[in-house]
Amino acid sequence: MRYQGVVLRREQNTITLEAEFNRADMPFMDTILRLGDRFVETYFTGRWYNIFEIHDPQDGRLKGWYCNIARPARMEAEDVIAYVDLALDLWVAPDGTQTVLDEDEFAALDLDAETKSKAQAALVELQKLFSNNQQPGFM
Repeated sequence: MRYQGVVLRREQNTITLEAEFNRADMPFMDTILRLGDRFVETYFTGRWYNIFEIHDPQDGRLKGWYCNIARPARMEAEDVIAYVDLALDLWVAPDGTQTVLDEDEFAALDLDAETKSKAQAALVELQKLFSNNQQPGFM
């Protein structure tokens, strides 16, 4: 899937961009993702995940964080970020409640043992980042 975003911050191993949700409104977990929702997306070239912080565009209210377990991001060009999604996801609600998603899809993927291990370690790392109802320190 391709979409446009605006770079907010670029560091050696991290890039954060802002994009708008460009699909029709849809219920998701304890919220509704709406056309125009503000996504602040952080990608890492050395971590096996990316994090999307989702805000309501009208009042700025935090809806939550959607975290993709994925191979480390690649900066393929000055304006292209690519990653391989490994199906496993973590949703973190504003109150800190965590929900692991798509475990069955992850289990069905034909992945080697090393990739599975790195993906599962990434999930644990994310869960720790969001423990104690705190935002991760890099955001």
